[in-house]
Amino acid sequence: MNRRTRAVRSIVGPVLRPGVLLLLIAALASAQTNPASAAARQWRQVHEREILAEFVDLLAIPNLARDSANIRRNAQAISTMFTKRGAVVQLVEEPGANPVVVADLKTPGATRTIALYAHYDGQPLDPAEWASPPFTPTLRDKPIEKDGQVVPLASAKFPLDPEMRLYARSASDDKAPILAMAVALDALKAAGLRTRSNIRFVFEGEEEAGSVNLGRILAAHKEIFAADLWLICDGPVAQTRQQLIAFGARGVTTISVTTYGPRRELHSGHYGNWAPNPAMMLVRLLTSMKDDSGRVLVPGFYEGIAPLSATEKRAIAEAPVPDRELMLELWLGRTESSPAKLLDLIQQPSLNIRSLASSRPGALASNVIPATANASIDIRLVKGMDRVKTVERVIEHIRTQGYFVTDHEPPAAERMAHPKVVSVINSEAGYNAVRTSMDLPISQEVIRVVESARGITAKWPTMGGSVPLEMIEETLGTRTITIPIANHDNSQHTSNENIRIQNLWDGIELMAALIIM
Repeated sequence: MNRRTRAVRSIVGPVLRPGVLLLLIAALASAQTNPASAAARQWRQVHEREILAEFVDLLAIPNLARDSANIRRNAQAISTMFTKRGAVVQLVEEPGANPVVVADLKTPGATRTIALYAHYDGQPLDPAEWASPPFTPTLRDKPIEKDGQVVPLASAKFPLDPEMRLYARSASDDKAPILAMAVALDALKAAGLRTRSNIRFVFEGEEEAGSVNLGRILAAHKEIFAADLWLICDGPVAQTRQQLIAFGARGVTTISVTTYGPRRELHSGHYGNWAPNPAMMLVRLLTSMKDDSGRVLVPGFYEGIAPLSATEKRAIAEAPVPDRELMLELWLGRTESSPAKLLDLIQQPSLNIRSLASSRPGALASNVIPATANASIDIRLVKGMDRVKTVERVIEHIRTQGYFVTDHEPPAAERMAHPKVVSVINSEAGYNAVRTSMDLPISQEVIRVVESARGITAKWPTMGGSVPLEMIEETLGTRTITIPIANHDNSQHTSNENIRIQNLWDGIELMAALIIM
């Protein structure tokens, strides 16, 4: 094993197949031709302690979208971060909405504006599920799943081991890119490197709440948010740890489905086999929506999907295939739609049960027939699908299963008038999918810049997660391309969210390259 192979092994670990390993060796060999990323690496190597301290301070501020007081603390902290780095900062607000932080760097003579987007709010959480408090950033020598031990921040030795993890809510989703952008500005200034475009940083405070107000904020302040290109710095890199460029993202919408049984819970011995059980009804209804291979059975669900271009198909064919390694990592004995690969499948829509509830779970369960049962469902959309029409198709499918469907809590008369009653409530939050062509000159420029900083890069037509690209593109008449930095195993949206230290360092270098593109 030569020195370059050993270096890659130290970064990616021992489980990758030889073909994937060779790709990453090539990426390492071709990286660092970008002067901005090289300058960022040199700056980071000298200032790791200060960088980590600033990151810890930002992560320590609670950031649930509904917590308006702490959301404002986050917005003000980020404003201070970018003001001291020479940006002109403003909080853009509308009644009832969390502030959007906009930080501008003007470049004399620039003919275009590039916006870099991230969000500073985080997913809801249950602190009891975390190994350490979610807003007490905690450094560990390796992942918790590998028995990672706490390394006290005060006694951490620098330079840090790149495989260390920093645990906190939004450590990866999405405060890491915010910190990376700020540090990149420090490195560029120290190296005397100047921007070529006007740079506009945009940090949203409600993305994890569905970006419910972003559309009207953009529409009311178009001149503030105008940019020729938006770079969306949200999400994880490829599962192989290879840098990713995603030219689109799946859209999303959610529905809440509730079935009804007796008015109150009943003794299952006295009333079993007589009173309808809403939990059993709901399970049967849900299984009618999807088969064992993962294909959605709702009529018309796949209609209208925009086909992939030849370039997009080629990019998928050339991308590393992490499926076998992911199955080992996640203890999976099978995957849905096998032998189809993960990357092929996220180019398709999905219907996912994200929660199920009826009566009381676990040790609190009692021998009753529940009064209600509820499922919360998210639907991931791909380009060509309309979220409103898709929900209508799901509702019509439910009707064909013999249900009377309401959009409210049904009163007594309504429940007694029909043998099977269900309420289906569609959240107002959500958006359709969009996809930017890889063949555009701006897309090719982004590819060249990213690969000059990070080496050979995975290029996906669509990434699996959802971000508010539709409202950005349609409101502002611009293009969006997503360039994430977080590790794929960051536990975003659940307990013990983390950022791998090397991903943070790589992110700083990448942001520096993008800022001067």
